[in-house]
Amino acid sequence: MTNDSKTWTVSDVLQATGGRLVCGNEGARFQAISTDSRTTKAGDLFVAIAGQKYDGHNFLQDAFHRGALGVLVAEDYISKQAPPASPESASGGRWRAGPVPEKEELWMAVPDTLRALGDLAAFGRRQTNVSVVAITGTNGKTTTKEMTAAVLGQAFSVLKTPGNFNNLIGLPLTLFGLSGSHEWAVLELAMNRPGEIRRLSEIADPDLGVITNIEAGHLEGVKDIDGVMEAKGELLEWLGQDGTAVLNIDDERVCRLAERFGGRVVTFGIHSSAEVWGTPVSQTRSGSSFDLSWYDESVRVSLKILGKGAIYNALAAAAVGYRADLSIEEVKKGLESAVSLPGRMEISTLPGGIHLIDDTYNANPGSVAVAIETLCSLKGRGRGIFVIGDMMELGQHAQNAHKQIGILAARTGMAGLYATGAFAGVVAEGAMGAGMDHGKIFIGSREQVVEALKGRLGPGDWILVKGSRLTAMEKVVEGLWIDD
Repeated sequence: MTNDSKTWTVSDVLQATGGRLVCGNEGARFQAISTDSRTTKAGDLFVAIAGQKYDGHNFLQDAFHRGALGVLVAEDYISKQAPPASPESASGGRWRAGPVPEKEELWMAVPDTLRALGDLAAFGRRQTNVSVVAITGTNGKTTTKEMTAAVLGQAFSVLKTPGNFNNLIGLPLTLFGLSGSHEWAVLELAMNRPGEIRRLSEIADPDLGVITNIEAGHLEGVKDIDGVMEAKGELLEWLGQDGTAVLNIDDERVCRLAERFGGRVVTFGIHSSAEVWGTPVSQTRSGSSFDLSWYDESVRVSLKILGKGAIYNALAAAAVGYRADLSIEEVKKGLESAVSLPGRMEISTLPGGIHLIDDTYNANPGSVAVAIETLCSLKGRGRGIFVIGDMMELGQHAQNAHKQIGILAARTGMAGLYATGAFAGVVAEGAMGAGMDHGKIFIGSREQVVEALKGRLGPGDWILVKGSRLTAMEKVVEGLWIDD
């Protein structure tokens, strides 16, 4: 692989994946790697991934029609096709599946195309001199990634994970964007089952690892919060003694992981026992401010992002900047340039002076609690109204987790609770059990919630809308903006 031109030879692909050339030109050179036939371009290698909804093997000819120079397929796909028509094709000559193509096609095969995609990314990453920071945690990964990239960007050329390309497909696609000009890569790692962070770490080969926090999330795949801890700890296992871990000292389970880690640890938190610490100062509709400190240096930082969680995210990013030898002023400048992402504590004002907090990107018990805390700090004397959809992937803990959210809504004095989804009744049960008046609670579909809200809102009200990604709670936000 030549890093500057970002081209791949057939030899590169076979060396990286341990695959075999089925047929085609051994001297071919690929311009890029694609997993989506709709966006495949001339000169690409198309890797056929079998996903939950679509199987890339069904789109091989589409990829060729769009200019793909070759395809990487699964061995079992080949074995299911019709046998070769002649001894020549069986011995390495022209092999094909489906109609005879108009031109020679290049095919390579591997046991597992998803693994091969990661192996290709790992191969390419190791051809560079880039430093890599990998970020994981239950909450705040994406915001921390954005802030870290903004901080490092004050002094370095940085590649960062686009959007939420944080899984076994998205991470390799991110790494394919590395070029010889990049000095740092800031990567987000997500998981919903044991072993995923280990595999993502193997692909990214990070020098620094950040764990933002460990809370109840993706419990369906890891059973309980200690399972979350073990899964996130896979990042530290990969770093080993030569790596650096940037860890939240205020999180008890993160501290437990730190005790096992043999490499360099940089701690962050909201007290001076951390190596990089912050003292919250204020929170307004326009953002949060805190005093950032390390050693004997301190500076006031004003974030454009809301919530206590944003301060922790900023401290994690600052700790990476500190480890990268940036000045505290450079870190401040980077943090203050970061902006809120869509669906993450976005504040807008509806007609009639009604304030809306859109935090619909995702939800788990910890992020919901932080969002409610932020709502309470912002509403002042206004009414706080909480709209909640289901929190997904909680497995056997789902019932109790939703009940606890209802209890929290009642105890924090919400003037209205609007619940939708399969667990709406459980949320309502928790709220009423904690003393919330039945008349303040509404259960219905997203559309019914919107209609009910429109008839009950008044000037000065504050509405928080939250739910897991699959619940599409952004449709409630959209509905509130549509006039009757």
